[in-house]
Amino acid sequence: MEPNLKAVRAIVLDVDGVMTDGSVLVDPNAEPLRIFNEKDGHGLRMAAMNGYILAVVTGGHTEAVHKRMVAYGVPYDNVYMKARDKRKVLIGLCERFGLSPEELLYMGDDIPDAPAMEFAGVAVAPADAAAEALEAADIVSPIPGGRGFVRWTLELVMKAQGKWIFDVNKYEQMF
Repeated sequence: MEPNLKAVRAIVLDVDGVMTDGSVLVDPNAEPLRIFNEKDGHGLRMAAMNGYILAVVTGGHTEAVHKRMVAYGVPYDNVYMKARDKRKVLIGLCERFGLSPEELLYMGDDIPDAPAMEFAGVAVAPADAAAEALEAADIVSPIPGGRGFVRWTLELVMKAQGKWIFDVNKYEQMF
């Protein structure tokens, strides 16, 4: 059965392997560094401007990632770090925002994402996801993580809902 993209009200995503290609550089102080695709970031801003509930659920924890997600339009309190049970976070988001699982879209790429993907109404995996995430996905993108996968997914949803519209005035106000 085709996933219902028109029902999506909330977009939740992992970071490593989704927003990034999964590589992590480490600086001399052992601080992890990641590279983000700004087209993915602009896609998140477009989703924020169009009223979607945005959240990030990641097993990692760095203040730099937290700040970057906020800059992309994800509310500070919707960035969940050190998440071990991502499905539990989604259940909490549903309760907090009065959502049904069918209204959630989850983007994930690896084994810890699979339970969350199975819970969400729409699950999307990048082309280079682990077998478990590919199996849990309703949609598999032709694009790998960190290379425009998030943007591709967000365009798919917003175009299905007639919301892929750039409003420069709203953009100026929000960002």
